[in-house]
Amino acid sequence: MPFARPTLTDLRAQVAADISSGLPGSDPLLRFSALKILGDAEAGLAYLHYGYTDWVSKQANPFTATDEFLEAWAALKDVFRLAATRATGQITFSGTNGTTISSGTPIVRGDGVGYTTTASATVSGGVAVVSAIANADATGLTGAFGNCQTGTAMTITSAIAGITSTGSVTTAFTGGADVETDDSLRSRMLQAYQSIPQGGAQNDYVSWALQVAGVTRAWCNPNGFGPGTVVVYPMLDVTEAAHAGFPQGTGGVATLEPRLSTKATLDLLAVANHLYPLRPATALVLLEAPVASPISFSISGVPTALRTAVTAAIAGVFTLYGSPISNTPGQNGTIDLSYIESAIAAVTGSTGFVITSPAANITGTTGQIPTVGTITWS
Repeated sequence: MPFARPTLTDLRAQVAADISSGLPGSDPLLRFSALKILGDAEAGLAYLHYGYTDWVSKQANPFTATDEFLEAWAALKDVFRLAATRATGQITFSGTNGTTISSGTPIVRGDGVGYTTTASATVSGGVAVVSAIANADATGLTGAFGNCQTGTAMTITSAIAGITSTGSVTTAFTGGADVETDDSLRSRMLQAYQSIPQGGAQNDYVSWALQVAGVTRAWCNPNGFGPGTVVVYPMLDVTEAAHAGFPQGTGGVATLEPRLSTKATLDLLAVANHLYPLRPATALVLLEAPVASPISFSISGVPTALRTAVTAAIAGVFTLYGSPISNTPGQNGTIDLSYIESAIAAVTGSTGFVITSPAANITGTTGQIPTVGTITWS
């Protein structure tokens, strides 16, 4: 059973009792007694020692370790905290043909986030498409702020003759991610301890995909597009929160893969390029984005004030148990309705609800992942 750490009040009472029994006739409970002051000081030191011991016990176990101690446990399995990464994309400006936007030109987004061009671009046909990267965060801890969608307004901070200062994003800025959290690192570490690398087994592809900054979930479908192929489905729940966690870009293979001309793009390309040198030599690895499969619900008996929390509870079940793999034992993507009922029941005050639709477990479909659709409340 767990050790019951004494409170500071308990320690003070214990020390006072020890002084009283050791010095008959003394009263260590008097407000200004020297013995009370000494006793309180001793109790405070003991409480500090208990706290330190408690902290040490947490760092001595990979399940509860934090910060640099968690990183040390993870490093034993060649798992390392993912650093923050910067978003990249392309911006289009209009201007006079022949005018050049130089590499290193500073650009600012409407909310003040700064970017810098990474290559020069010359206006042709009235427009110039320039590649850019989000400026690094001074702390080195964040990078997701640089992600933005196509159509986002951008402005060149220093006017260039022959170039319209205001342009827009034409290739979404993706790939930006914050430094990995302890929870994410611990999850990958525990998976590494539990899954012994086997040179290209199904779990290996999942572990490799999770090494890419921003990837929070991944699934592997062996022979997904025929013998010799491996299809990997990633999700980026934090960095692509604006898109419900779904990766941006089109599916395909890595840049260096010579056997297929269909190359992945944006988020999917980043994962494909990471997997390419790790895969077995003969495997043709394709990256695909899971397709959202909205599930509609009819629920009665939930008070209006709790409906947002109930919706979030259902979404949490989908995140935990949803899978785009339906043809692999143990990963068939089926979500038991009882899981959803239990999650809703855990919302305080939600007693008495009834789910009338769906009436059965939610069956998965290869390539699709369930999301919360329309909820009809009654």
